[in-house]
Amino acid sequence: MRYFMDISYKGTNFNGWQIQPNGVTVQEEIEKALSTILQSEIAIVGSGRTDTGVHATHQVAHFDTEKVDVEKLVFKLNSFLNQDISINGIRSVREDVSARFEATSRMYHYHINQVKSPFIKELSYYFRPELDVEEINKACEIIKDWQNFECFSKVHTEVNNFNCEIFHARWIQDGTNHRFEIAANRFLRGMVRAVVGTLLDIGMEKTSLDNLREVLKSNDRSKAGRAVPAEGLFLQEVIYPKDIYLN
Repeated sequence: MRYFMDISYKGTNFNGWQIQPNGVTVQEEIEKALSTILQSEIAIVGSGRTDTGVHATHQVAHFDTEKVDVEKLVFKLNSFLNQDISINGIRSVREDVSARFEATSRMYHYHINQVKSPFIKELSYYFRPELDVEEINKACEIIKDWQNFECFSKVHTEVNNFNCEIFHARWIQDGTNHRFEIAANRFLRGMVRAVVGTLLDIGMEKTSLDNLREVLKSNDRSKAGRAVPAEGLFLQEVIYPKDIYLN
């Protein structure tokens, strides 16, 4: 049977999601736990990669095994895994469904704090300058109407195209805390952190809305803003069609 797993993790101590030769990853830790508990070699496929230091409120991965008691498996996994990873639930799905390819929408949040705090230093980007939130949200509207985001993609990324459909983009200020929300059908490598870096330049009046349009037209990563640090970024939600679930 095929199962979808709902996962949360704090990415600070991981070299990202995907297994790699050097460094501990989230995927590796979960596969080890599953294989030990189920006494069988289990591989998982995530909805997408997150980079080193990036967190997930809601990551999804699928795996195949014999029929299991999902409530007991969730309990055992959470007992086995360290405190930086939690399994929130497991559901059976159709066997032809992929956690990577069937997702219809992914949402990321980026958190910024303007006042220094030791309690959120690994979960938010400490950034002191004042920002023009109204101007940033005008920039968000421009981004929502665009399709080709090569200018925000890491260079040498092997993809068929750089087109993304943005469903939602909004900057929210709550006192000295800021949150950027963005949802799309897909994201390019490094895209969200590059978007946030560009929006910060607009919020500080270092660049203009007209310049943003020129950056988008250029398809040139070097013309966009810097990539902001990983600690503020969260994979917030992954959405799938309802008819994939068996329970």
